[in-house]
Amino acid sequence: MTDSQKHDGKSDTNHKPDDAARLDQELEKLSEEQFRRQMRQASVLLSGGNAKEAIPLLERCHSLHPEDVNVLTNLGGAYILHGQHRYAVPVLEKASELAPHNPNVWSNLAAAYLGKLVTSTRAKQEQALVAYQRVIELDGAYPNVHYNMGLIYVDRREWDEAHAAFSRALEMNPYDQDAQTMLRQVEDVQNRPDDPEMN
Repeated sequence: MTDSQKHDGKSDTNHKPDDAARLDQELEKLSEEQFRRQMRQASVLLSGGNAKEAIPLLERCHSLHPEDVNVLTNLGGAYILHGQHRYAVPVLEKASELAPHNPNVWSNLAAAYLGKLVTSTRAKQEQALVAYQRVIELDGAYPNVHYNMGLIYVDRREWDEAHAAFSRALEMNPYDQDAQTMLRQVEDVQNRPDDPEMN
């Protein structure tokens, strides 16, 4: 073997780790580009109300970054919009552990716990109310929280609590017509205490 051949051999040996490192960096870069691209696509789909198509993209993003709070929150929200509340719960619980001071996470978690109001159990409602209360502790003016709590209280026929919740919603937004309507309906019930169907 010539000196030149010996030198080439050493060169190859010395460069292999560098080549591997460069390849790893390139793959990581491509992975991050794919992640950002899929997150953008998912965001557009969610904004258009197309949760079903957003879910596979967000699930892939979750596999790349399993502890990214933004991914967890969006994936949980997509599950909720698609009516898959039971899948949303563990995802959003993880997000609440990672970001305990994020009101958006807790608001989504409340919705996941509750599921559809018409089929929710009292236990699910209790979980949702606790999560909504956490939102209020973090941000008393967070949109729709008081209104959503009011709907739960109406379902439970807890009229005083419902009245307080809708009143608070109107303090936050005096132009909320839904809250105005619900408050009037609750007041109508409160003014008819002898109606056995409403007590």
